[in-house]
Amino acid sequence: MPARRREPLAREEPAELQVAATNGNIVTDSRGRKYIDFVMGWCVGNFGWRPAAIAKAIERFKGPDYVYPGYAYAPWTELARLLASLAPRPLTTCFRATGGSEAVDLALQAAMIHTGRRAFLSLEGSYHGNSLAGLSVGASDNRERIKNLLPHCGKIAPPLDAKALRRVEQRLKRRDVAAFVMEPISINLGVLIPEKDAIRRVRDLCRRYGTLFVADEVACGFGRTGRLFAFEHFDLDPDMLCVAKAMSGGLAPIGAVIATAPIATSMEENGGAFYSTYGWHPRSVAAAIATLRDLKANRPRLLASVAEMSEYFRIRLLQLEFNRPAAVRIQGLAIGIDVGDEDYADSIHDNCRRNGLLVSTEGSTVLLLPSLAIDKRTAARGLDILARSI
Repeated sequence: MPARRREPLAREEPAELQVAATNGNIVTDSRGRKYIDFVMGWCVGNFGWRPAAIAKAIERFKGPDYVYPGYAYAPWTELARLLASLAPRPLTTCFRATGGSEAVDLALQAAMIHTGRRAFLSLEGSYHGNSLAGLSVGASDNRERIKNLLPHCGKIAPPLDAKALRRVEQRLKRRDVAAFVMEPISINLGVLIPEKDAIRRVRDLCRRYGTLFVADEVACGFGRTGRLFAFEHFDLDPDMLCVAKAMSGGLAPIGAVIATAPIATSMEENGGAFYSTYGWHPRSVAAAIATLRDLKANRPRLLASVAEMSEYFRIRLLQLEFNRPAAVRIQGLAIGIDVGDEDYADSIHDNCRRNGLLVSTEGSTVLLLPSLAIDKRTAARGLDILARSI
């Protein structure tokens, strides 16, 4: 009888996961072991891995290998129109990007060009990408390791409440802030959900003092929170919307900024020679068009399923007995479980992986970001593993 292979210890697992295949809700590693995926590439695989409609679009693709950004390409126009049809009416013009970091960077450039201002305001501890600009408006501790980030980037400590509003107004009333940047529901802050009145008041303050409101929906967009875009929960009308991740169903890198007509005009007149070498690569565009067409056709059914599964996750999670008091924050299928201790959160993460479930952590919060198309049987299996891992 062959010797039984020794399984790695939980603390070794995070460095040992070598992905070999993905399909539906399952990730398979190089050893052939299967994991239920409650991370989905941190909201990249919102519709499950390798959705049939999108995979077929890639297989059928017969377009050019590449299109120089200075040329024209009809599918660019088609994709831009699709995005504009999904966004609120004031957002009419798209700028091409390769992903979320480039989209946020471009939005910050556009804000400075349009307003003539140089400062930014964002939530402390947030994440807006890995470019220097994104790191500059992200968590302040980025400056401890990268010493030459953008200056004039103010931070407001979350949550957005009455105290925070006073600090926001004090900063905006100087009239030098080009943009206030935030995830309307901040997955990167452990699914932090602002008070509706507070975030709407921030939007009003931006309008009063001439500051643009940039909604970073790279992670929380495309149905993740139970609405197509998270800002819809608060009846907001952002000046710019940054999207990426799930925009192509995970089959190709792509991102975009969707902006109002006046901002687009400013960029056309004063934006210089901005372009993205690989922004909206033809194959990425084919994947994104297929994704958004399918999303548009099935939007009511998808969001109804998200609402149903969100309630199922809520009921199951509230029944779990953690070894310390835990706070469950859930909006759609963006789920944060704050267990109050980073080491405990990490141990849950490692135990889950050892037991066949992929979750993520952000500080003391365990994050669950399952596919929006997850079936109840798979969800139940994953939650059973979580229960054994806490």
